[in-house]
Amino acid sequence: MKYRNLWLGFIAVIVGSFAVLGYYGTEIYREAPPIPVKVVTASGKVLFTEQDIKDGQNVWQSVGGQELGSVWGHGAYVAPDWSADWLHKEAMYFLDTWAKQESGVTYAELDEEKKAMLEARLQKQIRANTYNSETGELTITDLRAEAIAAVGKHYTGLFMDDPALAKHRDAYAMPDNTVKDPVRMQKLNAFFFWTSWACVTERPGKNITYTNNWPAEKLVANEPSSDLIIWTGFSVIILIAGVGMLAYYYASNKEDDIDLSKLPKKDPLLGLNATPSMKATLKFFWIVTALILVQITLGVVSAHYGVEGQALYGFPLADYLPYSITRTWHVQLAIFWIATSWLATGLYIAPAVSGYEPKYQKLGVNFLFICLLIIVAGSLAGQWYGIMQKLGYTENFWFGHQGYEYVDLGRFWQVFLLVGLFLWLGLMIRAILPAFRNDAEGRHLLGMFLISSAAIAIFYASGLMWGQHTNLAIAEYWRWWVVHLWVEGFFEVFATVVIAFLFVRMGLLDTKMATSTVLFSTIIFLFGGIIGTFHHLYFSGTPTAVMALGATFSALEVVPLVLIGFEAYHNLKISKLTLWIKAYKWPIYCFVAVAFWNLVGAGVFGFVINPPIALYYMQGLNTTPVHAHTALFGVYGILGIGLMLFVLKGLSGRRRWKDGVISFAFWSINIGLILMVLISVLPIGLMQTWASVEYGLWYARSMEFMQTDTMEMLRWLRVIGDTIFAGGIVALAWFIAGLKTGWSLEQDEDVQDIDLIERKKEQPASK
Repeated sequence: MKYRNLWLGFIAVIVGSFAVLGYYGTEIYREAPPIPVKVVTASGKVLFTEQDIKDGQNVWQSVGGQELGSVWGHGAYVAPDWSADWLHKEAMYFLDTWAKQESGVTYAELDEEKKAMLEARLQKQIRANTYNSETGELTITDLRAEAIAAVGKHYTGLFMDDPALAKHRDAYAMPDNTVKDPVRMQKLNAFFFWTSWACVTERPGKNITYTNNWPAEKLVANEPSSDLIIWTGFSVIILIAGVGMLAYYYASNKEDDIDLSKLPKKDPLLGLNATPSMKATLKFFWIVTALILVQITLGVVSAHYGVEGQALYGFPLADYLPYSITRTWHVQLAIFWIATSWLATGLYIAPAVSGYEPKYQKLGVNFLFICLLIIVAGSLAGQWYGIMQKLGYTENFWFGHQGYEYVDLGRFWQVFLLVGLFLWLGLMIRAILPAFRNDAEGRHLLGMFLISSAAIAIFYASGLMWGQHTNLAIAEYWRWWVVHLWVEGFFEVFATVVIAFLFVRMGLLDTKMATSTVLFSTIIFLFGGIIGTFHHLYFSGTPTAVMALGATFSALEVVPLVLIGFEAYHNLKISKLTLWIKAYKWPIYCFVAVAFWNLVGAGVFGFVINPPIALYYMQGLNTTPVHAHTALFGVYGILGIGLMLFVLKGLSGRRRWKDGVISFAFWSINIGLILMVLISVLPIGLMQTWASVEYGLWYARSMEFMQTDTMEMLRWLRVIGDTIFAGGIVALAWFIAGLKTGWSLEQDEDVQDIDLIERKKEQPASK
């Protein structure tokens, strides 16, 4: 593969993909569900204003937003999806009112013929778009105003302290007085009404709603559209074709077996003397270890809230750390420690590659470390103050909780983190640039290293593209730029380049082969990955074209993952090539595990929910955390651990590692993750999917369904996988601490003498 052609392909993919992403981004702006200036009844009564809805969105964000239930299917899974739940309750008010007026019984007591008649009447009224684009007013019937008032009263009691709804709050892991101010509650109801209105109101001139008929709700004729079914079929065809073409490519370009005679006889990294800035990265990994422990503990607590909504084995923990806090911190800390591990690895690798230590590099690394501590502590504290309702709307936006999953931290902390990322990029560039002058053969790989590093800093800036009152559909568009493009996209490219650098540095890969492979893999991954961002936005107030593109290109995302077994086999083979490579057994095993989870977590469990027809019924169910846990932790988390172990190998001395604890940690983490998913989260998600298809999303997330004995048992079964997994994490922390104290190291054997040691073992004892 010629470098020139690969670079042209890379540029074409980047330019073309972002052109599509940008163009249809403007369409999302243009066709987003409108926020009416006023919501008025036919008799002229004003129910809500535009500012009420926007303030209500801020109230929703302040109580945790997507960390407490979900809206449009995005968010947490213990409480209901508020948009689907509101829609169902509003529809039932219509039907029960008409049934009592005309037959003197409830809707449920009617025969099928009368039910069908009332449903047809309801659909005609509730799906009609009565928004006037010229005046900005949304006019509703007086009966709908009554329905809004009734549902709003229920929500007020639920979010505040109605004793009659205490059981619901416990089931939804909501503390009493989640919203403490009646005025705030009224505005929150306005926002929830608007989100459900977008779900049931047809776009002008079309017979589908603003959310493409999502959620599933037969009462209001929310059923899969023809476009949804067609693009599902097309996505499967694209997947099969893509896998076939890539399999043919692999077969026709099968690499030769590694020539053992060309491998180094000794570890090439033994002669590497860590520079002051490289040594300064050690404390980053101590923080990574501490954050992992805290993050996993919060995950255990959050999972337990699913069975004991406001307490931890009887202790009223929700009074101090409600579910919305523990889940926020659990998700946020995962991003923090994974990113920290990867970025610190970059700071370690850059001087090692160039052999150059820039002036004041250590000072820059130490300053970046201080910034990290401030961002972590400050953002977590701000989120607690926000959710505990101690901040105003604007203060919460800037310093508290933005309510958007994965980017929950306040805007001030976002800006602070962005500045830190550019500081990191500056440190990377100044350390790596000398290598361009000294390593002509490796310039292309170095170029990808710098491009991926720059993308990490630049693309996080997309998280600043929404404001305090931005339309939710538009905010979701930019949020997925961060979550998908930043976390799932360019971090993936960065990781691929870093692993290639490590293997090249160790003499296990030829520079030319590594460079070609990295460029080709990046092209394949980003070709589907960039436009594939749209698969998160099928039902977030976006036009149908977004669904078509998302379905097609998200299928292509899976194509390289299907053949990821080649990478796993290659890395496993490398781990057994020579004796000295065994010193890097556990970092390489982590890379093998990453390949496995890429296939299973990102590939299999990702594609299960990606096709439009699947996601139509599964969005907002526990099938999503199956993918999230196995992809975010299984791929990015274990890769972060692997990179950390590789760096610690270079920083913790040359004595051999003891295998016992680290072996237990590695297998416990992976086995625990498998069990967590297979015996608990996945079965819950599949049962919810059945309920969603049969009755609708509102029921799949309802207290009546989620609190059955079967679901309760499945949630408790998660203890098995969680305990094994947590034990592995504790063992990992114990092992890393032992690298400092010495209990994780062999006493007499040095890595440098491993060949000699093994030869002595093979010799017969002298008489």
